[in-house]
Amino acid sequence: MGSEKRRLLAHLMRRAGFGATSEELDRLERLDYDRVVDDLLDPPDTSWMGDHLVRRFHHEQSGMISGFGPGEYWLYRMVTTKAPLVEKATLFWHNVFATGYPKVVHGKVLSNQIAMLRRNGLGRFDDLLTALSRDPAMIVWLDNQDNHGGAINENYGRELLELFSMGVGSYSEDDVKEAARAFTGWTIANTEYMVLRSNRDSDWPYGRIAWRFELDEGDHDDGVKTFLGETGRFNGEDVIGIICRQEATARFIARHMYHFFVADEYPVPQWPHVEPRDPEAIGQLTDAYFSGGYSIREMLRTLFKSDFFKSEDVRYKRVKSPAELASGVLRLSGHLDRPRREMIVHALRMQYMGQWLHNPPSVEGWHQGEEWIETGSLVERVNFACEQLGDADMPGIASMVSRIVGEGVSSDDLLARCLEELGEIELAEGTRESLNDYAAAGPVDDERAVGMLRLVAASPDFQRC
Repeated sequence: MGSEKRRLLAHLMRRAGFGATSEELDRLERLDYDRVVDDLLDPPDTSWMGDHLVRRFHHEQSGMISGFGPGEYWLYRMVTTKAPLVEKATLFWHNVFATGYPKVVHGKVLSNQIAMLRRNGLGRFDDLLTALSRDPAMIVWLDNQDNHGGAINENYGRELLELFSMGVGSYSEDDVKEAARAFTGWTIANTEYMVLRSNRDSDWPYGRIAWRFELDEGDHDDGVKTFLGETGRFNGEDVIGIICRQEATARFIARHMYHFFVADEYPVPQWPHVEPRDPEAIGQLTDAYFSGGYSIREMLRTLFKSDFFKSEDVRYKRVKSPAELASGVLRLSGHLDRPRREMIVHALRMQYMGQWLHNPPSVEGWHQGEEWIETGSLVERVNFACEQLGDADMPGIASMVSRIVGEGVSSDDLLARCLEELGEIELAEGTRESLNDYAAAGPVDDERAVGMLRLVAASPDFQRC
């Protein structure tokens, strides 16, 4: 096992990114821990494989006509980005603000929403909610194009309060109605024509025409409203400002963060009835929300530098989502060193594991934690990891094996070296004993090293982060 600092950095990179290779940890270990956190939050390099390469190789990820292209395109970014926390935060918000293809039926618009989350996901929460409320995919997903002055549709107002900001029990039914009134007229420009035109596939290779936001002043209810105890001629931005001043909002976002970045919690519908796993941690994040001016970046800075995050008690206490698992494995294997046809297969394998990006099961998003694990999905997860990490032809695996075997490692040290190469993975004692038995069963050569990497990938510990 590496030093405590190295193991802490590996923990950080699993949570704030998609894991780290041994070579990446070598570089990070030369830096102060707080500096690593700061660089993740304000990355000096945000480059990735590149839009020009992906769209040239995969026409579908240029056109975005189906529901598959956007997820494949995003997976490229998660696997090849040099700013992993930017993508991890985007994935976090995609689950909170779950929006799906079956109703939007427009891959380009959904991909644009992810780009919006990427731009705003580490900024101020009020700015993020405002951008979300103007996002065409969200407008259609929650019917705000049908929310008119004098004939409100409550769908967006309700979910904004229930699932996006405050949580059940923090508002009244009258607050839902008043929020809906405030968002009347927040719609899509030239709605009927654009919805019809966007369904046409004749604009190849550019794909369907994407929608854009429009505020229809003539359809907006400008009357006096009373919302969360405040009264005025509120519009949507005013309502968002009131929401963001509430302690319930700070605590709701803090619990989401803890659930995603620290340790698995109960699903959101149970939060009104079950105390947080770590109330003190939620309190620290709530304080950071207000002291940082609603800054998500400052909340995460507090989180990653906190004692509760650094504690060994929370390590390997989260089950990786399929997107986290697939991205982490592909970063290790190096398979996506260039655009590849197999990207389509990788995205399908994520779906078989239970997560189709841009197609959550409901507006609640995916229930996470151990609900990711069931008989069929577990087999798919193990098979995917073993196939990638047990393939000596993969550039990342070939490099690992060369370093392991080339160092003249003994059978006693084989497991430790493989765990180090995979990013300081830690195993339960029983698993470690079984794998050491495998190491002792024959000479250390390329085949045995690859076999050990495959067995680590098949372990229960590898499914957690």
